[in-house]
Amino acid sequence: MSIRTDSRHLYLQVIDEITRDIENGTYSENEKLPSEYQLSKRLGVSRATLREALRILEEDNIVTRRHGVGTFVNSKPIFSSGIEELKSVTQMIEQSGKIAGSQYLSTEIVEATDEEKSKFSQNVDTLAKIERVRTADNNPVVFCIDKVPAKLIPLHRVHEEDSIFELLEEYANKRISYAVTYIEPISYHDRIFSILNCAPDLSLLLLKQVHYTSEDEAILYSANYFRSDVFSFHVLRKRV
Repeated sequence: MSIRTDSRHLYLQVIDEITRDIENGTYSENEKLPSEYQLSKRLGVSRATLREALRILEEDNIVTRRHGVGTFVNSKPIFSSGIEELKSVTQMIEQSGKIAGSQYLSTEIVEATDEEKSKFSQNVDTLAKIERVRTADNNPVVFCIDKVPAKLIPLHRVHEEDSIFELLEEYANKRISYAVTYIEPISYHDRIFSILNCAPDLSLLLLKQVHYTSEDEAILYSANYFRSDVFSFHVLRKRV
């Protein structure tokens, strides 16, 4: 099949053709695409044009190219959320129609480091540290590390409540109103990838967040590692 009847740049036509094939099911999620030789022959373009199209598709997270192996179709994220909307992981999972759950790895009281103390609005010496795997329909999707001033949360109640937000509100009468968030891409990490059952070449999205009440009191620090094949985030930006 040739796509040269279109007047646009050939690599744009190739992008559209491959995207359509993915959307109509010709190529399934995680399936390996035909070789560059086969694809370029079928589309009637040079391999240089095809490679440019694949490069852009990879930048758009539609495919992943593995050196010496081939090009694979990425899974579509199940959860998509505006990063400007502060939601708990529980809310995000439930709003997608999945059942949210938690697998607790550790809950303990730890001494706060100087760096950790600087994150909170009040003087803290000890923190409740909670490590969990958040699940959607029993599938691991997020690895969470939450740290809260120990006096604000009953550690023995943590296993009874999936949402740290709700537990803080119930126990300490502290309602989280907003968060300052930093996003980092994370490559292979032996422990976390094993916990989330990730392929070695999958990237994670790390959201580091300090959560505040409406009175600007910092009461929760979280580091959440999201599977990038399951979650996507977007932000609304306005011109000023």
